[in-house]
Amino acid sequence: MRRRDFIKLTGSAALGWPPVARAQQTARTYRLGILHNQGPQSLQFPPFYDELRGLGFVEGQNLIVDSRGYALRTEQFSAVAVQLVNAQVDAIVAGGAAAARAAQAATRTIPILTLTDDMVAQKLVTSLAHPDGNITGVSIFATELDGKRQQILMEMLPTARRMAVLADANTAASQNLRIMQEAASGHGVRLDVYMVERPERIGPEIEEAKRAGAEALNVLASPILNACRLDIFERTVALRLPTIYQSPEFAEEGGLIGYGPRLTQMFRQLARQLAKVLSGEKVSNVPVEQPTTFELVINLQAAKAISFAIPQSLILRANKVIE
Repeated sequence: MRRRDFIKLTGSAALGWPPVARAQQTARTYRLGILHNQGPQSLQFPPFYDELRGLGFVEGQNLIVDSRGYALRTEQFSAVAVQLVNAQVDAIVAGGAAAARAAQAATRTIPILTLTDDMVAQKLVTSLAHPDGNITGVSIFATELDGKRQQILMEMLPTARRMAVLADANTAASQNLRIMQEAASGHGVRLDVYMVERPERIGPEIEEAKRAGAEALNVLASPILNACRLDIFERTVALRLPTIYQSPEFAEEGGLIGYGPRLTQMFRQLARQLAKVLSGEKVSNVPVEQPTTFELVINLQAAKAISFAIPQSLILRANKVIE
């Protein structure tokens, strides 16, 4: 190859480097704020930081994570969001709509990355392709997926006539809940909704659902319910209540059945978006993403623990069966 052609080729390649690659050439240290119900060792954060490392942002080297925003109660979000803004973080990762709104109220300039149910319906952005303001992230099809999980639950218990939904009052949309109830009613199933605002109300609401005659439970997508999933596993097993969850990982951790996108993969998506923002990309140029892969995971060990038989037709459709 002639020297002139080589210079032209390498010059073009440099211009074509992604923003993240260019960011690695600088000596700057970035400060990241977290606003989340869960701690750093929860299911989603190790893959999140692993993805960031691969993109050149390494905690303890060129990335400092402000840890005050881990494992918060929802009512703490607003105060901690202000603290993070005062600490002049370069970006905030907010878990769910309540955290995202608290961050938006605290700053209109610092980039916010969030993973939440439906960013347009929750009025966090007006467009997925061109998010306005200072927020972007991953929108998880929660409205559609909640209904799909309810269909799976009714297929799993075809003779059941009463079921329950466990929803987070901070995130659940009343219109979505009505749609689910109407769809269930069309199949002859009464669907009762149990709302929780605080973690300590989760157990009592599940017990009330069981006392009221619920034969199965649909745990909707929520940062609070996600954070308390191990307690929900234990409570539903004790009550012998078949339960479906928002993520396939939940079935792998001990839940009966999980359907939806993998939480770990969505946080990897979020990390890639964050890397672009930290590298200088405007938030409005980083489209809101949505998951593209959905998995059904069934845990037969959990089924055995409550003496419940999963229909063979559902087992055959599962992406993974834990025996």
